[in-house]
Amino acid sequence: MLILGIDPGTLILGYSLLNTDGGQLRIEAMDVLYLKKIPEFNQRIRRIFESTLRIIDSFHPDHLAIEAPFFGKNVQSMLKLGRAQGVAIAAAMSRDLSVTEYEPSVIKQHITGNGNASKEQVASMLRSILQFDDHPRYLDATDALAVAYTCHLQLSNPMADLRSQLKPKKQSRKPAKKQWADFIVQNPERVMS
Repeated sequence: MLILGIDPGTLILGYSLLNTDGGQLRIEAMDVLYLKKIPEFNQRIRRIFESTLRIIDSFHPDHLAIEAPFFGKNVQSMLKLGRAQGVAIAAAMSRDLSVTEYEPSVIKQHITGNGNASKEQVASMLRSILQFDDHPRYLDATDALAVAYTCHLQLSNPMADLRSQLKPKKQSRKPAKKQWADFIVQNPERVMS
């Protein structure tokens, strides 16, 4: 499977292509789309759409993994980021790719074990895991690779994703009802494929 990872942005958009065929992971591409020189916002959005289509048509990925917008204090920035994400998703859907969104903290947790890790920590851990020497000029490229790698982890082991979503509960005086998710995590051999 070839996974296109995108870290959306309206000034710099990171993208990567991670090949997961044959049990060995191989980075096919990792770069950024630099948009700062385009003064009009709508033209940047158009460039994101066209460039995403060009990447898809050149590499023919099977899946798009994209970072979901984070909730910040600046509403205008969030809206712009959401538009960048939306046009990248629209481009992928126009080529019949399946799409998965991942929260930034989930990506960081999967890569480093810390949902609050810095971009530098994520990049360093990816270099260790995937054995590449490149130091991209912009960390948006390694962020895109982190999204693709997180997608690979989830697709290759869906139970791992379920385990990460379960948080230990505080013990109460009364025994809690056992939930199906807990059962599945504790008894994976009893779950039918």
